[in-house]
Amino acid sequence: MAAVAAVVAMVVLAAVVGGASAASEEEGWKLRQGFYEQSCPQAEQIVRHFVEQHVPRAPSVAATLLRTHFHDCFVRGCDASVLLNGTDGAEAEKDAAPNLTLRGFAFLDRVKALLEHDCPGVVSCADVLALAARDAIGVLGGPFWRVPTGRRDGLVSVKQEALDQVPAPTMNFTDLLASFQSKGLELPDLVWLSGAHTIGIAHCDSFSERLYNFTGRGGAGDADPSLDPVYAANLRRTKCATPTDNTTIVEMDPGSFLTFDLGYYRGLLKRRGLFQSDHALLTDAAARADVESVAGGPPEVFFQLFARSMVRMGMVDVKTGGEGEIRRHCAVVNG
Repeated sequence: MAAVAAVVAMVVLAAVVGGASAASEEEGWKLRQGFYEQSCPQAEQIVRHFVEQHVPRAPSVAATLLRTHFHDCFVRGCDASVLLNGTDGAEAEKDAAPNLTLRGFAFLDRVKALLEHDCPGVVSCADVLALAARDAIGVLGGPFWRVPTGRRDGLVSVKQEALDQVPAPTMNFTDLLASFQSKGLELPDLVWLSGAHTIGIAHCDSFSERLYNFTGRGGAGDADPSLDPVYAANLRRTKCATPTDNTTIVEMDPGSFLTFDLGYYRGLLKRRGLFQSDHALLTDAAARADVESVAGGPPEVFFQLFARSMVRMGMVDVKTGGEGEIRRHCAVVNG
């Protein structure tokens, strides 16, 4: 197992650093690293400096930037459509239930304003989001990876599409994998991207059925048997005291939710994953083997695998060339 992990790590590191993996070539050949070298050479430095200056003051924003990037890529591809406001009475992606707890929109607007000052109309909101998410992970001790850029911003944002396409925390393994595969991602991407929950928080109502109403009978005795009973009892006692609590937040990786580490996977193996979708990773033999292999190894292996999957996710259905536009303000289309 250790030898396999070492080989995987070396292969992944070469792919991430070199930017020449087969997946990158096949799925994202229109993007390239250093896209703004001529048009806005300081673009990535501006984003990184802002993130490194402000995320330490509000470290929880790192998780929401990463989650926003993920939710964006799963609807219409990575085109910053999740950042658009609704117009003319029509609700947008950010108005859908999965996105109501997203934060960081003002954070991204401030980064975009800096870029517009130096390089007006050049750097897309989609690239700002991808770069800011990467840099925020680095602030919390996670990996760095080179982000291919050149994304264009979408012109459409529809609430129902987010409801239909963003993976739900109640999904079983079959539905989760199907959701990822519909975006050109595979089982390893599902396992490694789930590791982002190491810095996440969740609202009680997103998993309360596992505590109070798993079979429909209701009550504290109707907890999900796959959830560690001691952990479940503690959550009911100290955090989610009622089944209808929709305001209290819970750390997905208790004790280190502001550090990008292996705590999520180790907690998962102790049956302490908050979501049904977390536990679902243990119900598939291949996915469970991946979880076990990284949970007992050095963080660097997970970091390299996570970085590779982030690059893959960031290339989902991107708009390039003459598609879309470069928004002047991330919340509204130009004109």
